[in-house]
Amino acid sequence: MPDKDSKATMDTEDTYGSKASSEPQNLRPRVFHSIKFFVLCHSLLQLAQLMISGYLKSSISTVEKRFGLSSQTSGLLAAFNEVGNTALIVFVSYFGSRVHRPRMIGCGAVLVALAGLLMTLPHFISEPYRYDHSSPEDMSQDSEASLCLPMTSAPAPTPSNGSCSSYTEAQHLSVVGIMFIAQTLLGVGGVPIQPFGISYIDDFAHHSNSPLYLGILFAVTMMGPGMAYGLGSLMLRLYVDIDRMPEGGINLTSKDPRWVGAWWLGFLISAGMVALAASPYFFFPREMPKETHELRCRRKVLADAASPVSKGENSPSEQNPGESLKKQDGLVQIAPNLSVIKFIKVFPRVLLRTLRHPIFLLVVLSQVCMSCMVAGMATFLPKFLERQFSITASYANLLIGGLTIPSAIVGIVVGGVLVKRLHLGPMRCGALCLLGSLLCLLFNLPLFFIGCSTHQIAGIIHQPSTQPGLELFPGCAEPCSCPSDDFNPVCDPSTRVEYITPCHAGCTSQVAQEGLDKSQVLYTNCSCVSGRGPVLAGSCDSACSHLVLPFILLVSLGAALASLTHTPSFMLILRGVKKEDKTLAVGIQFMLLRVLAWMPSPVIHGSAIDTTCVHWALSCGRRAVCRYYDNDLLRNRFIGLQFFFKTGSLVCFALVLAILRQQSKEAGHKSTTSSPGLEQQRLMSGPKKQPEDSSV
Repeated sequence: MPDKDSKATMDTEDTYGSKASSEPQNLRPRVFHSIKFFVLCHSLLQLAQLMISGYLKSSISTVEKRFGLSSQTSGLLAAFNEVGNTALIVFVSYFGSRVHRPRMIGCGAVLVALAGLLMTLPHFISEPYRYDHSSPEDMSQDSEASLCLPMTSAPAPTPSNGSCSSYTEAQHLSVVGIMFIAQTLLGVGGVPIQPFGISYIDDFAHHSNSPLYLGILFAVTMMGPGMAYGLGSLMLRLYVDIDRMPEGGINLTSKDPRWVGAWWLGFLISAGMVALAASPYFFFPREMPKETHELRCRRKVLADAASPVSKGENSPSEQNPGESLKKQDGLVQIAPNLSVIKFIKVFPRVLLRTLRHPIFLLVVLSQVCMSCMVAGMATFLPKFLERQFSITASYANLLIGGLTIPSAIVGIVVGGVLVKRLHLGPMRCGALCLLGSLLCLLFNLPLFFIGCSTHQIAGIIHQPSTQPGLELFPGCAEPCSCPSDDFNPVCDPSTRVEYITPCHAGCTSQVAQEGLDKSQVLYTNCSCVSGRGPVLAGSCDSACSHLVLPFILLVSLGAALASLTHTPSFMLILRGVKKEDKTLAVGIQFMLLRVLAWMPSPVIHGSAIDTTCVHWALSCGRRAVCRYYDNDLLRNRFIGLQFFFKTGSLVCFALVLAILRQQSKEAGHKSTTSSPGLEQQRLMSGPKKQPEDSSV
């Protein structure tokens, strides 16, 4: 029986049909009673939501430099997006259609927009960025502050703790705390958007149009992560304090290692987009008349490509379009008539029963390994490219957003098309997953050898356990009063030796040489440089910058092959559990992927990156941001983690295929020994249970 809201909605729709369309005030309600308009709004909202969720990953190294964070801390910050999401997904899915779904989506989107605005707050409450800590003003940092001055004419260098105060430490903790709270709210606000939106579309769309709408939703939404990296590429070209530039301007370029881009501006733009996309949801009815007409267009093509939206965790479209989208509503279908207390009591029992399925458990473990690889790569690949190949953060984001993300999308679509067109059964789905994982692992091997060692840095020993000194040539910088916490790198082009500051190179003067496109700053009369020759401002260029394109092409190809396993692995999950447990199995899979992969993986990768640091910047006596890494160690540990997770996924898929073969042999043996009467009885009962719904 329809409830009052449903009756009122149907009566309103009938009224619209009987009235003349000349009244303009009736146009707005009719638009908000169209499922097509809802699909359009939801596509744009999920696009903006994934864009704001993925934007932090594009600016992770910039946030580290701006606020003095280690990679472990920044990885934990990125993982906190999943904390709020995981904590509430079960209860939000439980309430399902009991609430006004469009309004809940709108409220969640507003919370996401507010969280995005909260992420920008640290920029406005912090002091302007000072890229030179040796002088009170940035304007003089390239002249006298970083030069070698006699001790008699310069104050003694103050320890790094000297400028610290309780206010400074409190401000740092408050800024970091605000970002953690904002990331948590970002995850909480995103909880109702996807499951409520997909179930709403499935409830009121024509059953033949559901694959088409899902294909549109998938195609538009999956552009979100790519747009996040593209937005990061644009914003990081702008200086961080573009809204409060010093009077004399700045003497930095985007290639300078001290450069910090306008990371906060991307959050501001993304939050505005989410807020705009959220506004229509407060005008949609709780229920609308079910769509009665089938669209005459290429819905079959889009249905083949229909796959889950969001980080590659959601289920693909199945043979039955009316059933597939309900599965993505998490746990809403498990016990629609149970109270919250009974739901909590029955959940652990059904959870254990589902985890006892060997196919389900192994496939989820393989997806956990693959998601760990994806989460670590998505979070720290931009930083890895910056450090390994000496490219700017903007260019690194452009490569990832233009090559890697589209390759992953193509892999997901191709996997869905292969499963649909070739009608792959469980055995062939397992073989496709195994093949994709094996090829992905093989393309990972050359990445260990694409890169080069860190160039020589004066005064820094490439052993993390050794306390770094300040001098490469003993006594050359003794007459200087070099600040211990200053960072203004210069490079000797003849020997490719880099010095932390001109002072550490013993330089006493500087010259600005006008070039064709910009002025080049040179430091002269350097006592620590052979021939006292001039040194160039800025870090030494990498000898292997040209290898960044082959590297990113191999990474993109591996991403496409890894994404190829997404749809067939999901089909193995849906066919590996009992029919009544399928919806719960999908919900459990979502939670396990978040708890075991998307939450810990950025922290694991960040901790591994921190172990390769050879020179830390100190802030109030604590380690802040890393200045220099051992590039060989960084490459081996970062790519090694990727190799480890890909190997785990390959082993799990191999075990899945072995179990499937064993079950196939047992099923063939039973069919040959069964009696003709029993065989006839099975054939007669076939239509009651389709092969797709049978246990593997």
